[in-house]
Amino acid sequence: MKRLLAVFCCLLLLVAACTSGGDKIKLRVLASSELADLGPILEDLREETGIELEMDFQGTVNMSTALVPGRATHDLAWISTDRFFQLDFRRAADKGERPLTTKTMISPVVVGVTPAKAAELRRGKPDGKLSWADLADAAAGGGFRFAMADPAKATSGLTSLVGVATAAAGTGAALRLEDVKCDKLRGFRTGHTLTADTSAALVDRFAERQDTDAIIGYESTLLTLNASGRLKTPLELVYPRDGIVQADYPILLLDPAKREAYDKIVSWVRSPATQKKLMERTFRRPITGDVGLDPRLPASIGNSLYFPDDPAVVDKLLDDYAVRPPGRVIFVLDFSGSMKGARIDALRATIAGLSGGPDGGFDRFYRGERLTVLRFGGKILGDKEFTVNGPQDLDALRAFVAAEDFDTSTAVWSALGEAYAKAGAHRRAEPDRDVSIVLMTDGESNAGTGLEEFLRAPRDPAVHTYAIRFGEANPAELGRAATATGGRMVDANATSLLDAFKEIRGCR
Repeated sequence: MKRLLAVFCCLLLLVAACTSGGDKIKLRVLASSELADLGPILEDLREETGIELEMDFQGTVNMSTALVPGRATHDLAWISTDRFFQLDFRRAADKGERPLTTKTMISPVVVGVTPAKAAELRRGKPDGKLSWADLADAAAGGGFRFAMADPAKATSGLTSLVGVATAAAGTGAALRLEDVKCDKLRGFRTGHTLTADTSAALVDRFAERQDTDAIIGYESTLLTLNASGRLKTPLELVYPRDGIVQADYPILLLDPAKREAYDKIVSWVRSPATQKKLMERTFRRPITGDVGLDPRLPASIGNSLYFPDDPAVVDKLLDDYAVRPPGRVIFVLDFSGSMKGARIDALRATIAGLSGGPDGGFDRFYRGERLTVLRFGGKILGDKEFTVNGPQDLDALRAFVAAEDFDTSTAVWSALGEAYAKAGAHRRAEPDRDVSIVLMTDGESNAGTGLEEFLRAPRDPAVHTYAIRFGEANPAELGRAATATGGRMVDANATSLLDAFKEIRGCR
């Protein structure tokens, strides 16, 4: 009997030891909302390591304060990317040590397009591959409507915006402040017709409505949506050939006292067995090379784009992309006699390119944009306003620039003064709309108002002039006028006229 009692007591002690709170750990984790699909994986983690993660799902973009060690109220963070936090951390005061970070898996930002629209967009493309510029061009013309999470709130939206802007800059490097041109994304922005605060909410809205041509988001999210049976027709995933940005889902240690549990978690998550589970269950790519790629995932995803390393770049991206009424650009175009021949041909080809020609891309006139065109010589030769609502408006614009009424003199500053008079009237009538002036001339002013008189005249300081020097125009005078109005000058003699227009068209 005594032996039986002793065995029973030992069993009780063993059970008590196995179920005691000392062997189990529960950590609070600040997590990106799209990681809600990790439920089964986290259950495996609890069973195999004894560590339970209590996930607090939030939007990632505004997490920066919550990720600073010493201020954090969570033990860990598991987010789609920590790049935004690292930018904020770099400029923050009294921030302590940078938290330990470990990447866990990968998912690129791609575009899920309905098959019919994908076929339409690919028509005429020699290799059948689409770029961000192709999508921006189609959006600007009203032929491509997409869903994307709010870049100011959701990482998937902001990462998408970084990808588009980096491709638009065309440098192949991380975005610099000077690469972010205010008009580069406006045409693209016109196609953004469905949004939400998080990627998860966006998927739900897209699946419920199914009235847009595409959805931009993580590859894993879109593949999961395709497999869910919620769509009438599965989406075709497009990996833009001018590059993509990838999420790498780091785990951050916010409470240094939890380092031992953190090490155990990241070791388990990065193990081949778990990486395989993550790939098979969530369509996220393994971070290590020890796991073969699932055949449902394309082996090649194209070029990876760099993430900006300056927080001011992200701030400017968000400001330029913010919802605002379409602006107005006043084009002041030299039609003096020296423009006849090759020069006027180049100007007309430039307008055609911005009107949806093969070289338009990110810079084309977009639906809803308002344009005023002044043709001038020694006086104003023509003056017309356009609102871009369809091809007929662009046809009318090209026809206006096709006029042959050249003049024998050049009154640059009088024409620019007339443009400012029009800009002031537009600003008074609609103060919430941006107005910019683009001046293009190929010669020195030899009639009308002088430069000094123009500079002394009152004008709206919010209206900037962007001057394009062509031919023999005086670079010093153009640069001085542009700088005085808050704009700048571009020399089209050193580049193409189209590139010069693209660089400064309608910037505010």
